[in-house]
Amino acid sequence: MQAGKLKHRVQIQRKLSAQDPKTGEQLTEKWVDFVRVWASVEDLSARDFIAAQAVQSEAKSRVVIRYRAGITAEMRVVLDSGAVCAIVGPPLMDPNSRKEYLTLLVSSGVNDG
Repeated sequence: MQAGKLKHRVQIQRKLSAQDPKTGEQLTEKWVDFVRVWASVEDLSARDFIAAQAVQSEAKSRVVIRYRAGITAEMRVVLDSGAVCAIVGPPLMDPNSRKEYLTLLVSSGVNDG
């Protein structure tokens, strides 16, 4: 992945839950920043969307970032436009080194991520 293609600044967030220490009752859930990175954000073409729909019906965009450990499907991506996108499925590693970049299939407008 060439650095020049990573021209969008995105925020990856994770959900943080708080519990009452006495009862164990879940009190709150909120999204907190995990990492801010440069990314390539591409809307899926009609062909890509049809292929992705066979596996994940909500995938609408592809976000490619440099490899970063710890990113999971339970997180969400906030695009530089402010759109909030849920990560659909596990992050896909590059086929060669598996440590160069991650591809995240995301959907927006469906839920809070």
